Amino acid sequence: MRREQRRRIFAGLAVLALAGFAPPRARAAAMQGARPALETREVTDETGRRVTVPVVIRRIVSIAPNLTETIYALGAQDRLVGDTDYCDYPPEAKQKPHVGGALNPSLEAVVALKPDLVLATTAINRRATVEALERLGVAVYATDPRTVEGVLQSMRTLSALIGGGQQADALAAQLQTRLADLRARLAGDPPRRALFVVWVDPFISIGPRTFLADALRWAGAESVVRARGDWPQVSLEEVVRLDPEYLVFAEADRAAGESEFEELKVRPGWRALRAVKERHIAIVSDALDRPAPRMIDAIEELAKQLHPELFQPKAVAGRSKRETREEAMPPRIFRFSRFKFRYLRNSS
Repeated sequence: MRREQRRRIFAGLAVLALAGFAPPRARAAAMQGARPALETREVTDETGRRVTVPVVIRRIVSIAPNLTETIYALGAQDRLVGDTDYCDYPPEAKQKPHVGGALNPSLEAVVALKPDLVLATTAINRRATVEALERLGVAVYATDPRTVEGVLQSMRTLSALIGGGQQADALAAQLQTRLADLRARLAGDPPRRALFVVWVDPFISIGPRTFLADALRWAGAESVVRARGDWPQVSLEEVVRLDPEYLVFAEADRAAGESEFEELKVRPGWRALRAVKERHIAIVSDALDRPAPRMIDAIEELAKQLHPELFQPKAVAGRSKRETREEAMPPRIFRFSRFKFRYLRNSS
């Protein structure tokens, strides 16, 4: 059931991408009379839309789990009056009023919360949802993360938009330092050629302009897929031709990733892949799917799994380098720490 739900999610993402919104529509007269008039300003969101928002934003609804997590990271959770059914990190987010799923939230539930601002993202929300809220007189600011550094910049921008103070700058600087340290450690080591598995049947991977492809680059890997689009369908012939060194899965638990690998490895053509024969697979936490601050943790862990020789502890006196190296080496099946972000696995 969860796999079929996941398939529908990605089908929706491929067909109903958020980018390219129409120009803002006039506020509905009925909505204008529902709340006292507020002093407003006009801003441009990350998709290029002009959005009129209150100068002081007191009530926020998030319709994307990564944005809910970002609001908490900014310390603005007291202004978060609603989120989705799949906003589960931090755990406190599950206690907020829910407005449904990310793909099809209840417009009535959103409006009932009387938000000053709704936060959406091209990573999961639909253009139709944003346009519908817009017609109802609700201000919607959309983010469009395409790179890891773009995720950090988006966090800064959101903080400035909602009046979040200096916390975003401090957090972004800390995360940027960690990325710089990681880049220095990986410098000179060839990137691993990886195939990111989004869906098995039909086989779907990631496009080169997604934040996931950039996350792989930061972890010392490169996606072998060069097809256009964010979620390209890749033929078996192309997979065999690409012959990746590693297969990377993002799953909520290890068993799901192992099951997908077992399903693939018995298929004709897949058995001949170097990654399959050598069992070079990475079963990563689906936190990697979430363009939010915690994805830096996942990137660091993936780098350790793909380049274990660069993260070995120094040899201890009286012990051989081989003994130290063997203890430091991870198993062939890799896994990140458990995060519980399920929006890419469940239908709303």
